Amino acid sequence: MSIKIDHEQLLFHFQVNIATFALLFSEIVQYCQNRVHTVPELQNKLSELGQSVGSHMLDVIFLREKGYKREVKLLNMLIFIKSSFWKIVFGKEADKLEQANDDDRTYYIIEKEPLVNKFISVPKDKGSLNCAAFTAGILEAVLNGANFPAKVTVHWHKGTTFMIKFDESVIARDKMVDSR
Repeated sequence: MSIKIDHEQLLFHFQVNIATFALLFSEIVQYCQNRVHTVPELQNKLSELGQSVGSHMLDVIFLREKGYKREVKLLNMLIFIKSSFWKIVFGKEADKLEQANDDDRTYYIIEKEPLVNKFISVPKDKGSLNCAAFTAGILEAVLNGANFPAKVTVHWHKGTTFMIKFDESVIARDKMVDSR
């Protein structure tokens, strides 16, 4: 007798109720806010927590979505993040992916209304706070874990813009792969 195991059945999609997520994320922001004194410190704290989440998500997502085949080309990795990754994490694709005109190391993922900002009321004294720093931390951990070392920061521009600045070694490796 042989037993056939369908790997798709073993990998299930886990979805969290939006109200539950909003409450949990609100508590995360409050927890971080009580441990810092400035908006930049709060964003750094949120980014650190996001990095912890992102580092744990990387292997599961590659296994589920790509049969554990990792990307080696920069553009393919960015498209994977904008589409498949974003859809898994936030239920939809990111709005835009752009490259900086003046720097081949800098890319932007633009999200008009990030899920993490949807349920957060920012006090007037913290007007520049962008809680999507948590998402920036997730992105940074995923890119670094996939061997695309980068620094990801979050900015208010066209909604929320995640600025991804890759290490020079990523660009050099990409050019080398292109020349083969």
